[in-house]
Amino acid sequence: MKSSYIKVTIEIGRQDLKIERVLEENICECPAGLECSIEKTLEVLDGKWTFLIIRDLFDGVKRFGELKKSLEGISPKTLSVRLKELEAKGVVLRTAYPTVEYTLTEKGNSLKPIIIAMKLWGAKWS
Repeated sequence: MKSSYIKVTIEIGRQDLKIERVLEENICECPAGLECSIEKTLEVLDGKWTFLIIRDLFDGVKRFGELKKSLEGISPKTLSVRLKELEAKGVVLRTAYPTVEYTLTEKGNSLKPIIIAMKLWGAKWS
């Protein structure tokens, strides 16, 4: 089967995020014995509040209380559990000195195009 590629450009104000040469072939199939990369991504991003926590951390370092305030309706326990999960998965860095602060790791920041694409999709189709 011949591979085909697509070019995706997401425009946000002045910033263009370009993902070039995205392999279109076998997007819904994974070779036998290999884990599906989409499934692996969803394992990292699992949980009701996970995307919103990541979204809020794109603004920079936040304390627990700041996250709690910006995520209206989340319980402290749920926020704590989600932050621990994201830290264990290498998406969030927890720094404890006089106060505890959370920030995205390089791995977490690499999710920005996905979050932006979801925002644009939601704006278009909701």
